[in-house]
Amino acid sequence: MSLAEHASGASAAAAEAVLNSLPHPVLVLAPDGRITDANVAAEAFFEVSAPLLRRNAIRDLVPFGSPRLALIEQVRNRQAAVNEYRVDLSSPRLSGERIVDLHVAPVPEQPGFVVVMLQARTIADKMDRQLTHRGAARSVIALAAMLAHEIKNPLSGIRGAAQLLEQSAGEEDRTLTRLICDEADRIVKLVDRMEVFTDERPVARERVNIHAVLEYVKRLAQSGFARHIKFVEEYDPSLPPVLANRDQLVQVFLNLVKNAAESIGEHASDGEIHLSTAFRPGVRLSLPGSKARVSLPLEFCVKDNGPGVPEDLLPHLFDPFVSTKPTGSGLGLALVAKIVGDHGGIIECESQTRRTTFRVLMPKFTGDGAEPGGGT
Repeated sequence: MSLAEHASGASAAAAEAVLNSLPHPVLVLAPDGRITDANVAAEAFFEVSAPLLRRNAIRDLVPFGSPRLALIEQVRNRQAAVNEYRVDLSSPRLSGERIVDLHVAPVPEQPGFVVVMLQARTIADKMDRQLTHRGAARSVIALAAMLAHEIKNPLSGIRGAAQLLEQSAGEEDRTLTRLICDEADRIVKLVDRMEVFTDERPVARERVNIHAVLEYVKRLAQSGFARHIKFVEEYDPSLPPVLANRDQLVQVFLNLVKNAAESIGEHASDGEIHLSTAFRPGVRLSLPGSKARVSLPLEFCVKDNGPGVPEDLLPHLFDPFVSTKPTGSGLGLALVAKIVGDHGGIIECESQTRRTTFRVLMPKFTGDGAEPGGGT
């Protein structure tokens, strides 16, 4: 029997409503470890309905031999709350990584009962990583400016000298001079790509319908590199517009969709890219050097069923020169992170086999502009 059932009438309904309104997963455990109550967030976290959760004990949900079970017993014995941070609850039963802050407390009115609240680390880690991404983008800006000045001019001289040598060289030597010219041109193209990061001019922004952007990107993809891939759309039609530069948003999502298509590959018969939008209130970001906090309620996702991102690359995916492709330069996602950051948003990747999700969170358009602090 759940704790809510010990109350009566309106009191029970109010208790249940409060429990379900909490954004964090909450479980109520009986003295024998059985789950007697669970809120909606817990259902989503464990990917199991509340009635099914109540058929299980906590030992069925956490890895075998987990020290977290001992932590719960400690709370029962001491009758005092305990907090533990960055706890790994990952298991084959749960899809993906599950890193949480764990808060366990006794229920004074019910001897032996404890309440367990899980606070997923995903959002906090997103904020930390996004600040790192922005720092990496600033580093690339400085590096690109230096490269443009210090490398392109000498390369021009090297290429010119190689062309002069080619005029008096034999056929065998001409092969080498052409190689010098080709490599010089290749380096110049790489530097030209990096110069995109040095553009600090203000970007013209307006209210943009993200669904129109995603549909445009989808049409481009289906007419070219993703013609063999099925697209699935799951849009929230009530979503407010975003204050953004439309061309830059197209660049962001075209890059993400292209990466998804390349991950799936040309020969996959069941390749699928899922585009979704949603309104997710509650995510707020503190901007560096400011006390302002900006709300990021607009969520845009690009998901694919490719093989996924290697685990060792995932934390560095938005860093410059990091790529999962053998011939990739590693600048595409770094540029995506810069554009999203310049719009006051964050981007995050979650990946496992056959389910990789790139999630973009951005501020909404409020009429006079984005929410306070929405720019960078």
